[in-house]
Amino acid sequence: MTRTLEWKVGLELVEEDGRTKAVAHLDTGTSTLTGRGSARCNPADVDVPAIGDELAAGRAMKDLAAQLMREANREMEAVGAGTVPQHTGPGYGWPEAVS
Repeated sequence: MTRTLEWKVGLELVEEDGRTKAVAHLDTGTSTLTGRGSARCNPADVDVPAIGDELAAGRAMKDLAAQLMREANREMEAVGAGTVPQHTGPGYGWPEAVS
């Protein structure tokens, strides 16, 4: 069985007073999820807005991904399947650094 879907992800970033907030929206066509993330510039650091954007966006997407995994686990349990093992280390980075 072949199936093709298109899920849309939108990302909004707002920067104000050294703080960047991000909201990521996932629309699957049948449901929506919203992830949130933020970043702030340490007053002692040089203000590089792109870094705040990347951090806040990455955190919002990570939040969104965690919600999606929790939903998949709930649905798997509902049909009697086992769940995906939980990862104990960081969810990103080089594999050698995580082990």
